[in-house]
Amino acid sequence: MSKYYLFQDTKKCIGCNTCTIQCKSNKNLPVGPKISQIIPVGPKMVGGLPRATYVFMPCFHCQDPWCVAACPTGAMQKRGGDGIVFIDHDLCVGCKACITACPWGAPQWNPETGKAVKCDYCMDRVDRGLKPACVTVCTTHCLSFTENVDQAVQVRKQRHAEAVAALRGGGERPAHAVAEAAGGVGRAALEHRPQGAGPAAGL
Repeated sequence: MSKYYLFQDTKKCIGCNTCTIQCKSNKNLPVGPKISQIIPVGPKMVGGLPRATYVFMPCFHCQDPWCVAACPTGAMQKRGGDGIVFIDHDLCVGCKACITACPWGAPQWNPETGKAVKCDYCMDRVDRGLKPACVTVCTTHCLSFTENVDQAVQVRKQRHAEAVAALRGGGERPAHAVAEAAGGVGRAALEHRPQGAGPAAGL
């Protein structure tokens, strides 16, 4: 996986899609491709009121990315220094093998260029010491970008444990617990995979 971690605090996210809009704008993408998405989970009844949770879905920059293995031209690559998975557009021939291979629907089709496009953590910005575009515009500051992967993972584990404990206790769950107890980003993504996403075998 990447040495970076893009962490979402689901308790703060209101599903405004400012992050996804800025993502498209930064990459100058046309209507169609969504290289980051907000996935709604719910609504669920909490305290007699409907509550929804919103899960941010960028690329996961996998340890062993299927998209890289599927690419016949070497256009889909994983950087050795930090593990960011990106596309060399000069090598991309638009075969869509990466789109078929990815179980998360991370690579998307750009109809204007006839090539694939995906989240690369805005690596041009990261290389200049900046944060990804989506993080900089988050209205509730629910997105954070860090190199401290272990700390971010521990926070997610703790929230998951709290959500499971709430379920076992039979008490009412806060809205964010719906996604956390269901397995967080992974489970939500499996239930709401975009059309064209590959199989989820091995997950």
